Amino acid sequence: MKKSPDRDADAEPAGNDALAPVRWPARAVGVGARPLDARQGAALFAQLWQADSHALDLAPDELQRLAGFLDYVSVPAGAQLIGQDEQGDYLLVVLEGRIAVERVPAGGARTRLAEVKPGDMVGEMSMLDAGSRFSACTTLTPCLLAVLEAPRFEALMAAEPRLALALLASLARRLSLRLRQVGARLSALLSGG
Repeated sequence: MKKSPDRDADAEPAGNDALAPVRWPARAVGVGARPLDARQGAALFAQLWQADSHALDLAPDELQRLAGFLDYVSVPAGAQLIGQDEQGDYLLVVLEGRIAVERVPAGGARTRLAEVKPGDMVGEMSMLDAGSRFSACTTLTPCLLAVLEAPRFEALMAAEPRLALALLASLARRLSLRLRQVGARLSALLSGG
């Protein structure tokens, strides 16, 4: 039986169907995403970027150009934006609202790994490495999001290499911080603390 792109986070991947990425347009329809005014979305994105200690300083016109590669949507609470173990080719930047990041290990109970807030990103690892999603991401509140799909990221790299580098630097810093946090937790677990 073929599974829809919006299958439940607890569902097992379905053979070769699991190899096809879940694309944002299909997910957007499934979660009831509504387009957000691009000027409003770009202004929120620029405001968060400028306040982000992980982001490189960009001039206002550079931020505007970077923001032009993103799509902006509003999503209701309770929407599964990313499914665990699926393939994905988009990342999401939270502009407003909160998202739960959860994982269900085989035979285990759902575990909340994090709650993301405005300025945070989800889905970036799978967009960059084409690997499967490690966890499910579900909106806890109504959210405003910026969406960057892989083809748009490739267009950004071709048209605006400096801006693509700024985005990659931000992603690298965030991933490094996340890896350090996981390392600290693992060290505490292994030392019995």
